[in-house]
Amino acid sequence: MDSVTQAVFGAGIQGALLGRFQGRKALLYGAVIATLPDLDVFLGQDDPVSAMINHRGFSHSLFVLSGVALVMTMALRAWRPSPHYSVGRLLLCIWLCLITHPLLDAFTSYGTQLWWPLKPTPTSWSSLFIIDPFFTVPLIGVTLAGFLVGMSHRVPRACAWALAWCCVYIATSLAFKHVVETRFRDTLAAEGTKVARIFSTPAPFNILLWRVVGMVDRDAYVEGIVGVFDRQPFERARLPLSAKLAMDLPDSPLLPGLRWFTGDWLRYDEIGSNLVVSDLRMGLATGFYTFRFKMGEGQPHAWHPVVPSMWPTQRGGMAELALLWARLQGKATMPLGDWEPRMHAMPNAPTGAAAGAAAK
Repeated sequence: MDSVTQAVFGAGIQGALLGRFQGRKALLYGAVIATLPDLDVFLGQDDPVSAMINHRGFSHSLFVLSGVALVMTMALRAWRPSPHYSVGRLLLCIWLCLITHPLLDAFTSYGTQLWWPLKPTPTSWSSLFIIDPFFTVPLIGVTLAGFLVGMSHRVPRACAWALAWCCVYIATSLAFKHVVETRFRDTLAAEGTKVARIFSTPAPFNILLWRVVGMVDRDAYVEGIVGVFDRQPFERARLPLSAKLAMDLPDSPLLPGLRWFTGDWLRYDEIGSNLVVSDLRMGLATGFYTFRFKMGEGQPHAWHPVVPSMWPTQRGGMAELALLWARLQGKATMPLGDWEPRMHAMPNAPTGAAAGAAAK
């Protein structure tokens, strides 16, 4: 989740557990503790693929953070003991502030290494968008209230209610995720297409509209935009994976790590003399994927690996967000077919409607 959400979630936890003893400081302490795991962003990496697969690593491990919580508790108890609350209550508060950070991250689509140093595929329950005002605003409200009026007996209780709302919201997002995935799978099955694997993620800023990706054979996937309360058939497109291109890059030192980190939700595109690898899990839709990497140069059967670099891509602007809002209301459709040519275009080359206008 975004840094603001992590901070106010930690503030809410410490405000609920220790607010009446620590006053306004509880909100500040909780916010600081809850943001500590993201300090790993300051560790330098040589390339964007390494930065991606090493973020949310050891600093987001439940094992590591549990140890950190114990050490912090012992140090704080020795430095400034308080007769107002037990060491157990302090430990619980610090532990919750720390471990809820990676747990919240795990509900996004990025991937979080909860079990580091073990190496299962990073956890990505993917039921929340990284920024969701419906999730965060109640926490911001109680945090601001605590700073403004102080931590009276009502504010810690309000913190607890805001945290309860977050739990209900997460549970609802998981239920909606099941609904859209079931509809996607059943619709394709009725058309004679079997879905081997499925990944879904909510559209920006809500949990009512979802992007669903289904692997349907070794070299193709279907992407659809599915609303929880849709009454009409959802839009979808069958798109190429071109996974055979990866077989021509056997000596890439980072491609195996990227495949592991993403759960192999990758597609490959030959763009000019470049091999571009895209993460299918994040982005508005095809043509707007967030993470695309140049990983090879040359031509098929003769690629040679290069130090990865970010491939220029658009993430969607106000026009796309307006279209998303209209789609959420059932007043528009997402033009997946029109956006797909962006996947094969050179940087700054016109595509879709822009290409047509340029041709005129």
